Amino acid sequence: MRQFQVPQFIEVEDKIFGPLTLKQFLYIVGGAGMAYILYAFLSPFLPLFIILTVAAPIVSFFFALAFYKINGQPFMKILENAFAHYTNSRLYIWKKIDRPITITEEKSEFLHRNNFSLLKKRAPSTNQGAKLQDLAWSIEVRGSKNINPQT
Repeated sequence: MRQFQVPQFIEVEDKIFGPLTLKQFLYIVGGAGMAYILYAFLSPFLPLFIILTVAAPIVSFFFALAFYKINGQPFMKILENAFAHYTNSRLYIWKKIDRPITITEEKSEFLHRNNFSLLKKRAPSTNQGAKLQDLAWSIEVRGSKNINPQT
């Protein structure tokens, strides 16, 4: 019989750039790129302190995307779920159906075909062959949990 290796740790992403995964690296590069774009466009008009004040939340957001987890879920997944929650409709309306409730008694075809009755019980007999039949009958009807082997 051939043996196959089962892959393990398939949920762990590969570390591509040192200790960082590809996603983490791209999020950090994206945050640094956004900070550089802010610096390039705003440096002629604003002092560096204000540019850093504006860039800090953006860089923090991208670092949160790369590293922050809530209850074991990546921050990106939390943002996706929050966006879906706030954009989807959440109005649930219960519509009562106004029709009379009818209860009918239906008999099983199996019981009718085999002449069984749910209320019909057989009295245990005294000879050995009948005891075996009684045991088989009680297993069929009640299941194995109600069997008393000493009777």
